[in-house]
Amino acid sequence: MHSSSAGDQDSVTVEFTKEIKPNLISYMGTKDKRAITVQRIAVQKITAQRLSHLNTCLMNFKLGNFSYQKHPLKLGELQGNHFTVVIRAILQGNWKEVIDLILKPRPGAEKGYLVQCREEWARSQDPEAALRKLPVKRCVEGQLLRGLSSYGKNNIIAAFSIIPRNNRLMYIHSYQSYVWNNLVSRRIEEFGLKAVPGDLVLRGATAEPLSESEVADYSIHDVVMPLPGFDVIYPTHTIGDGYKEMMEADGLDINNMRHKIRDYSLSGAYRKIITRPQEVSWEVISYDDLKIPLVHTDVEKLEGKLPPVYPKEGQYRALRMEFSLPPSCYATMAIREVLKMDTSIKNQTQLNTVWLR
Repeated sequence: MHSSSAGDQDSVTVEFTKEIKPNLISYMGTKDKRAITVQRIAVQKITAQRLSHLNTCLMNFKLGNFSYQKHPLKLGELQGNHFTVVIRAILQGNWKEVIDLILKPRPGAEKGYLVQCREEWARSQDPEAALRKLPVKRCVEGQLLRGLSSYGKNNIIAAFSIIPRNNRLMYIHSYQSYVWNNLVSRRIEEFGLKAVPGDLVLRGATAEPLSESEVADYSIHDVVMPLPGFDVIYPTHTIGDGYKEMMEADGLDINNMRHKIRDYSLSGAYRKIITRPQEVSWEVISYDDLKIPLVHTDVEKLEGKLPPVYPKEGQYRALRMEFSLPPSCYATMAIREVLKMDTSIKNQTQLNTVWLR
């Protein structure tokens, strides 16, 4: 059974684990936590009527548009995302290390229960003591600590397996993306924005390297780069060597990407290194109230709320953009190209600090 939802993906897991196991809930991809998002999810063994009753008690989360389907959803099936972005005033294998990276204190984090939990873990390495600092224990940190408490620190693999599978796979996929982004940057620095011999292009579902005689028939928009895995090939120019060097530095063998735990085996995939956004539109909005919403969200539409009305000449101006991107393409990168500025968290936090002063 499918349903649409608005809110961040963490909310989906948190609300439903009270009644059914997380593996009975499926979705095609995670959404930005700091956004108003809409996505399809599938929930097995529960009726649409029962789900709809949850709307009376859910916070920051709505369910609707129910339908019954024969199959669950799978990660990676998503065909793309459509974004509406508002820019106000243009300002606004080492399991122990895995555990430590998730639970250790993080510089710059705001004070709260999660910070206290991490600080306790750093002090005592006692999962039960750290768990007592968390009033809500269904977050990744809480699930991991419950696993460590149940299985002990000498059975970290079992403890880590307590975390729902889709959340665990996020860590694996993040590493693939980290390698891919680094090598794409290096490829553009070395060869520029044109297809060159040794680049990979897709012919059907198969990737093949370009020969010298073929490059004139292809553009940079045809070039793909692999996410590392056991079922991909690599560019035949220097960037292929770069994959091997980068992964060797991380203690990985590029020729042996199968893991004894099946979930952590990386098959790999191909992504275009440059993508053109589709369905692009934009407008400049004038407004006076800094708290007024500048997007008429799907949640508000479901609730029958009218769109906001803006003055023709307001004190402030904002740029509202809409565009669609295929899977695995990030809106932050599109915004960076439009604004020609750093969109990293660190830089944006500094801009917000300047604005607030």
